[in-house]
Amino acid sequence: MAIIGAGPSCTYVLDRLAAATRDAAVPLGLDIHVFDKSGQFGAGQVHSPDQPATSYLNRIVGQVGFAADESVVDAGPLLDPAERPTLLEWCRRRFRETGDPVFDLTAEDWPKRYVHGQALRGQFDLYVRLLRQQPGVRVWLHPDEVVDLDDGGNDDGLTVITASGGRPVRASHVLMVTGHSSNDPLKYAGPRQWADFALGHPADFVPSAYPLDQAFRPGTAGPERVVGCLGMGLTAIDVILHLTEGRGGRFAPGSDGLLEYRPSGAEPASIVVFSRAGLFTFARPYNAKERNPRELEHRGTFLVEEAVDRLRVSAGLPVRVGRKMRRQLDFRGHLLPVVVLEMAHLYYTTLFGHRFGVAAEGAARPEYEAFLDDGGAGAPSDASVERLLAPLERAVDEAVSCVDGALSGKECDAPRPPWAEDALTRFLTVVFGPEQADKLLALRDDAGEFAAAVAAADSPFRHHRTAEANRFSWDRMVEPVPRDRYTNPQEYREALLDFIDVDHRWAAQNNLWNPAKAAADGVWRDLRDVLAYALDFGGLRASSHRDFLDVYMRHHNRLCNGAALVVMEKIRALVRHGLVDVSVGPEAVVETDEGTGRFRVRGPLTGAERQVDVLVDSRVHPFDAEKDAHPLYPNLLRRGLVRKWTNPGRGEADFSPGGLDLTDAFHPVRADGRTDSRLTLLGPPSEGVMFFQLGALRPHQNHHVMQDILLWLKGFWSDVTDPGAAQDG
Repeated sequence: MAIIGAGPSCTYVLDRLAAATRDAAVPLGLDIHVFDKSGQFGAGQVHSPDQPATSYLNRIVGQVGFAADESVVDAGPLLDPAERPTLLEWCRRRFRETGDPVFDLTAEDWPKRYVHGQALRGQFDLYVRLLRQQPGVRVWLHPDEVVDLDDGGNDDGLTVITASGGRPVRASHVLMVTGHSSNDPLKYAGPRQWADFALGHPADFVPSAYPLDQAFRPGTAGPERVVGCLGMGLTAIDVILHLTEGRGGRFAPGSDGLLEYRPSGAEPASIVVFSRAGLFTFARPYNAKERNPRELEHRGTFLVEEAVDRLRVSAGLPVRVGRKMRRQLDFRGHLLPVVVLEMAHLYYTTLFGHRFGVAAEGAARPEYEAFLDDGGAGAPSDASVERLLAPLERAVDEAVSCVDGALSGKECDAPRPPWAEDALTRFLTVVFGPEQADKLLALRDDAGEFAAAVAAADSPFRHHRTAEANRFSWDRMVEPVPRDRYTNPQEYREALLDFIDVDHRWAAQNNLWNPAKAAADGVWRDLRDVLAYALDFGGLRASSHRDFLDVYMRHHNRLCNGAALVVMEKIRALVRHGLVDVSVGPEAVVETDEGTGRFRVRGPLTGAERQVDVLVDSRVHPFDAEKDAHPLYPNLLRRGLVRKWTNPGRGEADFSPGGLDLTDAFHPVRADGRTDSRLTLLGPPSEGVMFFQLGALRPHQNHHVMQDILLWLKGFWSDVTDPGAAQDG
């Protein structure tokens, strides 16, 4: 067996192999060759334990594991509990051993990424030791880059070819868990132009931000230079903190209680950040669900697999995708209305309480059922969204009347709904917090005094005081800084800072009590499996698939896949300080300036224009086998061992998102159409044909990452006993 890539997924794989070989009835003859170009075995380059300390893992410590546990269906034998700690257990153990506060974490804390890397390396080393203790099992570690695979024109294995030119390894099975990569900038029009410009001018272009400590050579982003970050997501945040806190800057509480930045003098002169939306990813809320995920994580009310199936029957377009017929949907027309309905219902259930939520579901369901039956009847997306929300909003009208009437000293018209008092109590608790709500409710017997107290109360979360003003709005969620709020750079900066203040307060309120955070987290995170069910293997029409990746994946990442509040507080401090410049706003354009030899970033909506010495592509590169900066995937394409997956358009252009054509068991479909089960690819190569295959292993969740590994492992053991099955036609 050859495993290419020794990051987190490889670590999880070795857990399963260690447990299985220990449990084997007879000694095995198994050689395991692990290759990693970074030499960071267990962690890989992205999670390297040697990376800068300014980067945080984008997952709370309680949601990270390294091995299968009792929750994993059909996991097979498990290692002893002491051999498979979660990240939280590992950190608590390390804190007891060292006293280092970096390990003093609770389940809801956000760990430094290098801490995760240390734990991964430790678990990897343990699993390797366990494997080497088993009779007939040998493990070989190769700190070398794999550049090609050669099948030799026969079916008896694959030869692993490395950059060093060392002795090739012939493997019966190859598992590729290569993780994130970067793309060749010369294969894209914009980056190619920027790279060419930088070659002949004083400006610098950084095509990929990782590894951070290698991306910026000495002097590239020094104190006299202006850095421009194309992208405002997680990668840009890593870059910003690396160039500020990583250069000796400090954060300390200011007189207003917010963090302030104290520069070291080694930072760049300015860091200009910009993106299509002009927004950072939103702060991840405090995860109140972690205390009981099985009970508290959201289960779909409207966005369920049955709804997807019914929409395929009523509105799906039959298209042959690979070897199967698929009834493809349009995301905007068929799925987005259901997504928005699910979000709105969860939002109002959070705002007015469970009893109202049950009543609101009943009100919305008849029109929802009709929509599933007619598939929207060809109506535009906005009309279908309005159609599904209308009965829900009529139920909300009654809640608004009851709550706002009580707040102003009046009561609901008779007959009073059975949920009315619960809705008022819940609303007050959401808007003012539990302590203020209790004080206000104690005044309920005197309507006038109660109304006056509510009018004078202040919401620590910056919610409006009336239910009417707290209505759900999908448009406001995805564009929280409306374009009519600014006409110049300063106005945009102030509007963005104002939204950041609101967003941070909402994040602190948590994902069970803040309506907006609950709706985003509950639908776009907790219901990812339903979205995957709708999208995977050509579930959307070609043009809609392109639209989803270009528009709605950006919404997904911004709404629910942002950085921790502790991180975003630092970003706000840097914006307030002025070192991070957000003034170019949305729809920014990058140009080259021959006169100055610098890049020019222009904001068409704010009127800002900034000269930049160092342009950094601070976006996560989408996987594209053809455009990968490293030779392995282009070589596999050239040999015909793999091919790119294409979503075939019916009456429209095909769409090829960049990922590989894989079976549902993650085996590649070769250029000649045959499936090769000697080769398995997990993670980013499946992006495109499948939705959101990334992520660290979650404990106690029967997590999809471990299920994918088990699917591969079952096939591997099967092929060991029946080698003739390794390739089919």
